[in-house]
Amino acid sequence: MTRPLSFVVAMGENRVIGRDNRLIWRIKSDLKFFRQNTIGRPVIMGRKTFLSIGKPLPGRENIVLSRETGFAPEGVHVAGSIDEALRLGEELADKMGADEIAVAGGADVYAQLMPFVSKIVLTRVKAAPEGDAFFPAFDEGQFTVSFHEEHVAGPEDDHDFAFIIHERIMA
Repeated sequence: MTRPLSFVVAMGENRVIGRDNRLIWRIKSDLKFFRQNTIGRPVIMGRKTFLSIGKPLPGRENIVLSRETGFAPEGVHVAGSIDEALRLGEELADKMGADEIAVAGGADVYAQLMPFVSKIVLTRVKAAPEGDAFFPAFDEGQFTVSFHEEHVAGPEDDHDFAFIIHERIMA
């Protein structure tokens, strides 16, 4: 890969990222943070994540990982493998003039791409709700925190949260 790969994720204190293919909190600031860190870039996501969103993310090239034959929603690029998704991400980033490729989940996609990630753009939600999808554990010693900003829940937020950017330390 020639471009950095960036995970953009909201995670609870128990690593939970979802339940029943849905987000489990409402934090309007996180949606803005997600948009800010994905706009103008190719975004790789799994089929279930795409279906939970319900439509292509505007202002981004959407790459949906799926082995399901015949899965071809309008407005997205479908990749049958991680390798194909990364190759497609590089091609689309070239066309878009994008500086990196973003990954929007879900849990299996994050786990498969963890060895390649350069940056984890994290919204750490100050709650530990029940869920069935979890962000994979990662060795924080391989990363440095380049940004950390604490937030108290506002009127459109279910919980307090922090924005934290972890950047992989290159050997």
